[in-house]
Amino acid sequence: MGMGAEPGVEVMGLLHGGVTVSDMEASLAFYRDGLGLPVQLDTVRVATYTHEALALPFTDIRMVLLAVPGTAGGVIELLEYRGAERQPAASRPCDPASSHLCLEVRDAAAAYARLTALGYPARSAAAVDVDAGPNTGGRMFYLADPDGYWIELVERPRPA
Repeated sequence: MGMGAEPGVEVMGLLHGGVTVSDMEASLAFYRDGLGLPVQLDTVRVATYTHEALALPFTDIRMVLLAVPGTAGGVIELLEYRGAERQPAASRPCDPASSHLCLEVRDAAAAYARLTALGYPARSAAAVDVDAGPNTGGRMFYLADPDGYWIELVERPRPA
């Protein structure tokens, strides 16, 4: 906080990361079946507050919450908007307003082999060695979900 700056908003925690999907079943094949994230909730919501908060016309939203192991209640929220005009938002990791989720995995090479064998495209030819930053000594890679949303999978370095 700079000198004379007003105090910021008091953030209390991270509740979820949201990903809008075009086909929930295809996305569940990736997130639930490919990554192994367990489904906590699968529901269709029609709520007045979401229409007002988003200022978008749609009929309903199928929402699936996926638990992320090792997080205190943090989830990934998949949203499939129905009855709305939708446009794909494909982007590269370097494009402004692009985003990604980063998940920690036990074995990046094994995760890479499994997910690319299932047909999900990775940006690199293999899991790569991390040679700078807090995860130096680990391995990582980026791959795309069925809609082209980027997921970073990181194997953190093992203690010596």
